[in-house]
Amino acid sequence: MFRFSKSVIARSVAAFALISASTAGFAFDHFKGVGRQATPSEVKAWDIDVRPDFKGLPKGSGNVERGNELFEEKCASCHGSFGESNEVFTPLAGGTTKDDIKTGRVKGLSSGELPQRTTFTKVATISTVWDYIYRAMPWTAPKSLKPDDVYAILAYLLNLQEIVPGDFTLSDKNIGEVQKLLPNRNGMTTDHGMWPGAPAKKGGIGNGGIPDVKNTACMKNCKTEVQIGSTLPDYARTAHGELADQNRNFGPVRGTRTLGAEAAKPAAAANPALELATKNGCMACHGVNNKIVGPGYNEVVARYKDQPDAEGKLTAKVKAGGQGVWGSIPMPPNGHLKDEEIKTLVQWIMAGAK
Repeated sequence: MFRFSKSVIARSVAAFALISASTAGFAFDHFKGVGRQATPSEVKAWDIDVRPDFKGLPKGSGNVERGNELFEEKCASCHGSFGESNEVFTPLAGGTTKDDIKTGRVKGLSSGELPQRTTFTKVATISTVWDYIYRAMPWTAPKSLKPDDVYAILAYLLNLQEIVPGDFTLSDKNIGEVQKLLPNRNGMTTDHGMWPGAPAKKGGIGNGGIPDVKNTACMKNCKTEVQIGSTLPDYARTAHGELADQNRNFGPVRGTRTLGAEAAKPAAAANPALELATKNGCMACHGVNNKIVGPGYNEVVARYKDQPDAEGKLTAKVKAGGQGVWGSIPMPPNGHLKDEEIKTLVQWIMAGAK
């Protein structure tokens, strides 16, 4: 994911504002009835980012204990009970030491001692973590957490990293002090060509914003063609359900079809149950024929097929969630689904998820 500095964004917004101001009269004189000024509430709904200086941070608080409860309920199914799972996403916690907290630089990043990077080995600003949780989590219900929930979950993660004690309450009042304890708070650098205005330094590090690659501009009769693409390894293709259906329905970019030839048809026409499972995040944790976080649907069928009232038992399990039957990672409850939707899912699973 690319991140741009606030100065770049500010200049871009300022330029757009000037252009808009100079053309506003023309636009509305010649196209009356087309468009309108955004209302303050509409602007506020989009203006939700939290900066490293904590501008935009909502007021609130949450303690470690409450964060533990929320994490188990809403986060552990993908991240593991202690944020260390590597089955769905890269681990959140681990990889730092008390010395790293003192220095603000994670030694393992430069020494190569880390077997795998985690969120807290890399992140330099605590606002980044708060902002991301608030905007994008949980994965199946983004923007459903209230500010106090985010403070609590983040407090729990900070406690897992031994940055704050178990009785700690994180709030908008003390988050700036926590920033001073982040293990990699001094790990961010602007000494590279992609950072605008980076001063030129010996050895070619930091070259005043000039890109750190060289090429010859070519507008026609170019001899070299560049093809840009990406692939997913087979084992990861179904980890997040049907990617094509998760993209916006406009613009040039489409996600690849990841659930086989059948899914290449419109999901609703091809298989309403599969669409329902994909839309509600079931396919992020369950493969049809393989375990991801939870069991593969083939394993579920094998366990329940000879049990009395298998459909009723599985329906109750899907609705209420649970932990311990298939391992330590809990399945979150799905009370937001209608009873008939759960019934559709269960019947589909018991029929082999076909």
